[in-house]
Amino acid sequence: MLVISPFAKTTRDFFRGSKNDEDPKLWVLTSSLVISWLFAKSITNAANLGMSFGIVGGVAYATYYLSFIVAGIIIYRMRVYGGFTSIHHFLATKFGKGALVIFSLLIGFRLMNEVWSNTMVIGSYFGVMGSASYYWAIVVFTLLTVAYTLKGGLRSSILTDLIQMALFGVLLFVILGIILPKDNISVAKILSSGEWTLAGGLNLLFVALIQIFSYPFHDPVMTDRGFITDPKTTLRSFIFAGIIGGICIVLFSIVGIYGHLENLQGEAPVEVAKLLGVGMMLMINLIMVTSAASTLDSTFNSFAKLWVVDLKMVKQITIKSGRIAIVAIMLIGSIPVFLEAEILSATTISGTMVLGLTPVFLFWKDGANKLSFYLSVTSCMLLGIMFAFGINFSSPFPGKYGDLLWVNLIGLVLCLLLYKLPYWIRGIKNE
Repeated sequence: MLVISPFAKTTRDFFRGSKNDEDPKLWVLTSSLVISWLFAKSITNAANLGMSFGIVGGVAYATYYLSFIVAGIIIYRMRVYGGFTSIHHFLATKFGKGALVIFSLLIGFRLMNEVWSNTMVIGSYFGVMGSASYYWAIVVFTLLTVAYTLKGGLRSSILTDLIQMALFGVLLFVILGIILPKDNISVAKILSSGEWTLAGGLNLLFVALIQIFSYPFHDPVMTDRGFITDPKTTLRSFIFAGIIGGICIVLFSIVGIYGHLENLQGEAPVEVAKLLGVGMMLMINLIMVTSAASTLDSTFNSFAKLWVVDLKMVKQITIKSGRIAIVAIMLIGSIPVFLEAEILSATTISGTMVLGLTPVFLFWKDGANKLSFYLSVTSCMLLGIMFAFGINFSSPFPGKYGDLLWVNLIGLVLCLLLYKLPYWIRGIKNE
């Protein structure tokens, strides 16, 4: 990738992903969107959910990919009917600098998490956590990724994403080509492998349906790509990305379903790879490296844009300042690796914490005031933190993710009410 990666000549190329100031085309942008969300954690989660809940788990997790369609439609309308040039432009215009700071802290924390959680997935395929091979794999992988990202910025990410998406498709085809002919699995067994009940995985599906209206907007890897080409091309790319990404997740969950049928325990991709031999292990390793690299380079670029362009933390927008920001997030984001943090803790509650963004973007045309933003966003942040610390909310829903569903329902109702509260108070005063 270092050889293939282009050298950015202008700040537009570096921060907006253009080529000689020409915007990315439809399928180039679509590929970049899809592979940037098919990261190492997501395909690991897809396989594990397939092992735990069968096809229901795969479909439930794939539901998150409707985020592309929701975000695509809202960003299209914000650009065409509101004239906004970025999410930060929208927030600063509608809610002021304070809202911009809170939002930037949220996405900055997410970007830091993306660095360590994806690199730790890679490390786990080369050694036990804490071993020399584990740390060396992480260090080499991170340095190689940051090297080609420094060359071309977002342009490097988009070009390498196209290659990585093609490689991902080939590897997924090969993996399924090895698994599906096995005697212990068939299409009928895959389709009947789960139970369509709340305890059987529907809890997570409903959580996804709630979060798709807020979750995508705290992911700059996705939203940055919503403003780099014309609105119609962008909308089409987001719709295609949602469909293709969802299908890829369901297909990869078959790895976990096969593991369940073979009565395997543990991390589904790892255990299935061990069962099927060195060739499968190589394929799984390659697909993990491919997906992690595509997310990591996008994460580096999103932080560079956040720091240099959106927050204007430097006197002048230059490629050099973007490269310094990339090195900074690489170093800061890698610290938790050496503290042996839990991989999945990076995203366990993030969807709940940002639920307060739902009315902010769903009702973006409303004449909301600053208080609406603060009440909605901070209330769900507090709710997410309480949930993370294990506070019992007495969920009426059975099974795993029942508590998560209940907290998200509470959060959704709460943020909608609090967002509208200033309107109602103002209306009462005016009567």
